Amino acid sequence: MSAMLSSDLPLPRIGRGKVRDIYAVGDDRVLLLTTDRISAFDVVMAETIPMKGAVLTQISAWWFRQLEGTVPHHMISADADEIIRAVPELKNHRADILGRAMLCKRTTVFPVECVIRGYISGSAWKEYAADGTLAGEKLPAGLVESEKLEPSIFSPATKAEAGHDENITVARVREIVGADVAATLEKMARDVYGYGEQTSRARGIIIADTKFEFGRDKDGRIILIDEVMTPDSSRFWAVDAYKPGQPQPSFDKQPLRDYLDVERHAGRWNGDAPAPPLPASVVDATSKRYLEAYRRVTGTELKV
Repeated sequence: MSAMLSSDLPLPRIGRGKVRDIYAVGDDRVLLLTTDRISAFDVVMAETIPMKGAVLTQISAWWFRQLEGTVPHHMISADADEIIRAVPELKNHRADILGRAMLCKRTTVFPVECVIRGYISGSAWKEYAADGTLAGEKLPAGLVESEKLEPSIFSPATKAEAGHDENITVARVREIVGADVAATLEKMARDVYGYGEQTSRARGIIIADTKFEFGRDKDGRIILIDEVMTPDSSRFWAVDAYKPGQPQPSFDKQPLRDYLDVERHAGRWNGDAPAPPLPASVVDATSKRYLEAYRRVTGTELKV
C-alpha cells in the first residue's frame, strides 16, 4: 500500500483538512478520503506516515459497526469494492481509496466539538494546574495529572479552521445550538464514550479523552459523523503502563512529538512551518504506533 500525501479523485472536492480530503457524491453523500498526512503542534509534516490513513478510517469503521443500535451514524461503507459499486466514477481509483475511504451520509454539521474527558490531561490539566478550572468552570481540588475523572466531563470546544480548538462552556453550546440540541449532543457523546471506554479498557487501552462531531441528516436526525475514537481524535494510553500523577505515553504520534520537542529545545526548530525533516526511524516508529493502536482496539491486524 503506497503512502498518500494528497488525493485527486474524479469527484468535486469540497474540503481539505490537515488529514482528510472530502468529496461530494451527489447531493446527499460525501466521500471521506483519509491521507497519510500527519500534523503536530498545528504544523503539517512534509513526510507521510505509511498506513496511517487506513488505520484512522478502519478504526472508525470498526467503531461505527460496534455502535449500531447505540447511536445513529453517517457511515454507509468503508469497503473499497462496495464504494465503487455505489460510485462507479471511482472504478479506476480502487488503489487510491482502498482502506482509506469512507462513503457517508451528508449532514449539516454542528459547529462544536463534543469532547469527553475521562481523565485530566493535556490542555485541561494545564488550565486546572494553573487555575483549578476547565473552560473557566471550577473542578474539585486536589486532582493530579492523568487522574480519572468521576464522572467524566463534557468539555465542548469551538471548531477552529486553523490552529487549536478553544474550550467553551456548556452554556455557550446552548447559546450556539439551543438547549435541546446541546442536551442531545452531550447525551450522545457520553453514551458513545462510555461504550468505547469500557470496550477499549478490556483490550488494554484507556481512552483518556476523545472528541466527537455530530450533524443533522436530511431527515432531521442528529447523527454521529467524522472519525470515532481513533488515535487522532483521542488520547490512547496503555492500561498496563498507566500511572496517575504524571504524563502518560500515548498510542498515537508520540514518537513524532518527542522528536519535534528535541528539535525545538535544541534550537533547530522554532515551532512554525515548515517542520524539520523527519528521520526514517521516526516515521517508522509512528506508523508502528498507529498499527498497534488498531490491533489493540479491534483485536485484529489491519489488512487492506
